[in-house]
Amino acid sequence: MIVPDLDRFAQFHELKFSRPATGVLQITLDGPNLNSVGVEAHRELADVWPVVDRDPDTRVVLLTGAGRAFSAGGSFDLIDGIIGDYEIRSRVMREARDLVRNVIECTRPIVSAVNGPAVGAGLVAALLADVSVVGRTARIIDGHTRLGVAAGDHAAVCWPLLVGMAKAKYYLLTCRTLTGEEAERIGLVSMCVDDDQVYASALDVATELADGAQAALRFTKHTLNHWYRTMMPAFDASLAYEFFGFGGPDAAEGVASHREKRRPDFRGPAGD
Repeated sequence: MIVPDLDRFAQFHELKFSRPATGVLQITLDGPNLNSVGVEAHRELADVWPVVDRDPDTRVVLLTGAGRAFSAGGSFDLIDGIIGDYEIRSRVMREARDLVRNVIECTRPIVSAVNGPAVGAGLVAALLADVSVVGRTARIIDGHTRLGVAAGDHAAVCWPLLVGMAKAKYYLLTCRTLTGEEAERIGLVSMCVDDDQVYASALDVATELADGAQAALRFTKHTLNHWYRTMMPAFDASLAYEFFGFGGPDAAEGVASHREKRRPDFRGPAGD
C-alpha cells in the first residue's frame, strides 16, 4: 500500500484515511452502529473536503464505509441535540449546508463505494459523489419524512435530476427502501455490482481517474456541477424546512418511534 504523508488530515478523528493507490485518498466512515454519524463525525464529514482540495497528493477520493455498512445515518445523540437545543440545531444546519456545498465544490473526483445501508449524512456524500458504485443488496433510504421532517440535505439538489420528479417524489415522500439494483435501474447511482465486488470496482474507477488528465477531469466535474448549483435556492429552502421541523412535535415522535421500533403516530400541525 502506498502511504504518502497524511498529516494534514490528523485533525479529523472520526474519519479514517489511507492511500490504496497512487493519487487515491480513501476516506472511510468507521463508527459504531453501522457507521452512524455522530456529532463530531457530522462536522468532519462537512469540513474535510476543502482540506482534500489542498492536498497535492490527492487526485481522486474513494469514499466508503467500514464493515458491512456504508452509514446508518445520524446517531440518536446527534438527532437528540438537534431537537432539544436551538444552538446545536443551528450549527448542524450549517454543517449540513457545508457538506452539500463542499462536496459539489471539491475539485477532485469522488468515487463512493456503498455496501449495506446508506442513510442520512452518509447518503448525501454517496449520491453527490461523481461516480457511485453500490452493491446489489445495498439499502438506500432517505428517511427524512419517516423521522417527521422535510427532505432536506441533498434531496432537492440531486434526486429529481438523477431519477426524475415522479420517482424523486415517490421515494422522498414514502421513505421506501431502494436496493442497489433498483437504484441503478432508475438512475440514482452510477453502477451496481455484486456485493463482494463493490470496493474493488470502486477502486478500479478511482485508479483509472487518478491516471487521467487531471485538468480535463476537474473542469468537466466543475462544469457538470453547475446543474447542482442552479438548485441552490431550492436546497436552501429544503434545509430551512427540515431544520424548522426538528423543532416540532413530529420529529420528537419520529425519533421515539425509531427507538421503540414501532410505527410513528404523527399528530403535529400540517404547517400549511
